[in-house]
This record gives sequence, structure tokens and C-alpha cells, in this order.
Amino acid sequence: MAKRMVAVVLGGGVGTRFGAALPKQLLTLDGRTLVEHCVAAFAAAPGIDEILLVMPLAYHEESKRLVGDQVSAIIEGGVTRSDSVRAALAYIGARHRGNETGVLIHDAARPLVTRRIIADCLGALEDHEAIGTAVPTSDTILTVHDGVIAHVPPRETLYRAQTPQCFHLETIVKAHALAAADPEFQPTDDCGVVLRYLPDTPVHIIPGSEDNIKITHPADLEIAEALIRIRRPTQAP
Repeated sequence: MAKRMVAVVLGGGVGTRFGAALPKQLLTLDGRTLVEHCVAAFAAAPGIDEILLVMPLAYHEESKRLVGDQVSAIIEGGVTRSDSVRAALAYIGARHRGNETGVLIHDAARPLVTRRIIADCLGALEDHEAIGTAVPTSDTILTVHDGVIAHVPPRETLYRAQTPQCFHLETIVKAHALAAADPEFQPTDDCGVVLRYLPDTPVHIIPGSEDNIKITHPADLEIAEALIRIRRPTQAP
């Protein structure tokens, strides 16, 4: 396993689809912001040595107030998700050797990541360079062109990607450097960057969780609140 494990919490976006006045990563869920939930999960996970938070510059002071004692640094995000990832990788690469460091990249919009998922990612990095977290789809997925179904892929081969996605630092740095030179590619996740630009590097998966939801719309916060209530141990009256 890589000697040093760095968790990157990506909160660099402004959450325009959510429609709130604040970036969604600063919205409150069960008394804490989404960022606080994510940072706390990694801070409590055995094997995580360092946490790096990516946030818009305008919210750095607020972020320091919320999680400043749990993260090694708060850095500015970029225009796109990939820009934010590359900024984080550059920060880590300037401080740690690529062949001795592992990186877990996690979206701040997934506040219910579990200790089991984090542990599985760390364990998988003992044998593999690139790890995705995913759950099998329970829906039939359609390929559609011009409003017409073109193909129905076999459901047993289809998974839904989650985060964290985990890599040896030198692997993900190399993949993103190649992606940055390709103006036609706009990746939505980091496993896809490795898959496209380092095709000889297998991307293995570990099982995610149906509870590890992404907060995209206001109703997702209500779902997350319900999941937290289910998780919470019942207290005797």
C-alpha cells in the first residue's frame, strides 16, 4: 500500500442545479454542512493520513471555521471538476512522492460515505493502481438517439459510479496530464480519465452503497435526512 494516504474532498463547485443561495456543500444536513460530514468521515477512518479540501475562494474563511482543525489545507477549486482535481493533485505532488502516496478523491456532495467504503478503497490500493466505487444498477438503462431507443445494454454489466475513487498518485497525475492536453474530453469522474488515457491500467471496483447518495436536488437532502435517522441507534426513552 502507498505509505501516505491523502483524502481530497471536492467542494469546488457552486451547485447551480440545486438552486440555493449557498454552494450545496455548505447546506445543512442533520445539523452539519455537507463538507463537515465528508471531512468527519475521513478524519475518523483508520489509514487516512491527511485531508485536503477544495473550495471556492469566497468560502475559504467559512470552511476554516467549520473544518480547519481537521484538514491539512483548503485550496481553491477550478472552473470544472477536472480543474479542481488537477489543482489538488498539483498541491499533493509538490509535497509528497508520487510512488509513495495514495489519493482518495471524494465529492463533497456525498456526505454519507461510510467507513467500510473507505476501508475497502484503502485495501484495494494494496494490489491495484486505480479503484472505483460503484453499485449495480437496478434500472434498465437505455441508449437513446433523437428520442428513439437505440440500444438496451445488458443490465448485469451496468453499475452506477460513486466516490471516493482511489489511485496511486503517480497514476492519476499522469492520466490527468494527458486529459488536460485533449480539448475534446470533458470527464465527469476520475476513473474515466484513467480508463481513457491509461488503457493498460485496469480500474477495479469496490462495492459502494445505496446510502452513499449524491445531493443534487433539494429532495436529496430530505432522503439523506431519512437515511441518517435510520442509521442512528435507537435510544431508550
